[in-house]
Amino acid sequence: MVRTETPVCDFGRPALDFRLKGVDGKIWTLNETRGKNGLLVMFICNHCPYVKAVLDRIIRDTRELKAQGINTVAIMSNDPADYPEDSFDNMKRVAQELNFPFPYLYDETQEVAKAYSAVCTPDFFGYNSDLKLQYRGRLDESRKEPAPNARRDLFEAMKSVAQTGLGPKDQIPSMGCSIKWKQE
Repeated sequence: MVRTETPVCDFGRPALDFRLKGVDGKIWTLNETRGKNGLLVMFICNHCPYVKAVLDRIIRDTRELKAQGINTVAIMSNDPADYPEDSFDNMKRVAQELNFPFPYLYDETQEVAKAYSAVCTPDFFGYNSDLKLQYRGRLDESRKEPAPNARRDLFEAMKSVAQTGLGPKDQIPSMGCSIKWKQE
């Protein structure tokens, strides 16, 4: 697995609309996922060890952010032909087993990941209420290993976005497995 880091936050870049099928069978759009104070768009998958290591913390933080008016949507863009663990059926299973508090969407064509310039799993894009990018950093300082007192970078950044509309100027990149692009 190739470890990849996200680029620096492109502050103010608008969120791009999408129309993707969720594991709940519903077609979701950007407007249907946004919260009154913002939106966290995250690219995740089922097989990546980086995602698996932090998924419980992602679920915790997204539940707490919802109380701040920040909604979350998760998008899986990997090619399941080479990574069967990322199949739509497995997406449904994982979302149900872990009781995801956010829509989990399948980007079958990979067009949404490309439009967002997503590079890895997990890759976090934090938007304010105007859907302008304010955060593109890591979940927390513990990376893959849980640390009880780890600084919760994503949560603190998005809490600030909910309250002020602005993310922190200094952000540490997220890192994870590269997105598994289809061979063209």
